[in-house]
Amino acid sequence: MPTDTIFVKAKDGIFDAVVAMYHDQGHIPIKLLGLGGTKPRRSGPLLEALIITVRLPIIRTSVDHGTAFGKAWKGRANPQSMIEAIKFAAKLAKTETQKQKYNVIKR
Repeated sequence: MPTDTIFVKAKDGIFDAVVAMYHDQGHIPIKLLGLGGTKPRRSGPLLEALIITVRLPIIRTSVDHGTAFGKAWKGRANPQSMIEAIKFAAKLAKTETQKQKYNVIKR
């Protein structure tokens, strides 16, 4: 399914998650559709986005927005995206620890 269709369907609640193979495949529709981030939207619920990079020897998650230097040190930044990225990384780490504990072999 093309990204211009799948992200609209996700915004409409048809899908719970969307996996993009490349950074721009995921970030461009998220920004254009107003998904992710922390600002209230004029219409519809705020949908969260979480960035996960796979196939690395480490667990890597990141926030769904840019650096926000304009908000830094001014008490205006919303930390929720960072909190969610850290919580999800911890969840992935716990899963990885369980696999190692029970000697699950990756193929």
